[in-house]
Amino acid sequence: MQVRIYKDAATVAKAAAAVFADEITKKDGCVIGLATGSTPVPTYQELIRLNKEGVVDFSKVISYNLDEYVGLAPDHPCSYRRFMNEQLFDHINIDKANTHVPDGLKCNTAEYEEMIHQAGGVDLQLLGIGTDGHIGFNEPADEFVYPTNVVKLTEGTRKDNARFFNSLDEVPTSAISMGIGTIMSARRILMIITGKNKADTVVAALKGPVVPQMPASILRMHQNVLVLLDEDAASKL
Repeated sequence: MQVRIYKDAATVAKAAAAVFADEITKKDGCVIGLATGSTPVPTYQELIRLNKEGVVDFSKVISYNLDEYVGLAPDHPCSYRRFMNEQLFDHINIDKANTHVPDGLKCNTAEYEEMIHQAGGVDLQLLGIGTDGHIGFNEPADEFVYPTNVVKLTEGTRKDNARFFNSLDEVPTSAISMGIGTIMSARRILMIITGKNKADTVVAALKGPVVPQMPASILRMHQNVLVLLDEDAASKL
């Protein structure tokens, strides 16, 4: 695992976008794994800029997102399909048919796994991290869950995501998520972590024991992981 620390979130976003630009440029039909939430948005804005400037061509890129809320249709204002369209896909030259987000209505876990397998696996997987250490929606648990699966969301995760909904009551109680094994099967993983509220989590994930109670800790077992932190997130290392 490589760890790099940058001054602020904006600089982290530029560094992350450069990693994606390099991966996409060097391989035709590059398969990328994408994440949602607030943290990757500046990275997506950088990728949009690079695409519009002709630096990165997404026309042959294939994407698979980590997760989706159970019960939300793709056109729901808070669905992750809607989020990805608005934050990235609508603004770059990617073929929407090559963009994949788990189906929150069908909960097609096995089908989603097979789609990734048929695509040849993920070349570069983007991750954020929850304050409790979850990656995707793989919550702290007594054991690592490996395949794409339906996850019951903790109250902490629901509260963290309530800002995207009108109220906590509207936040779904479960989600479909790539499993730990699915994430670990990516050939390369890029994790971006920003903000002081993640500082304790960073220490636990990067320095603590590798345990399912801290899901992100498993990434230290992967042979090709790059973690980009801003100074706030790295403040307790």
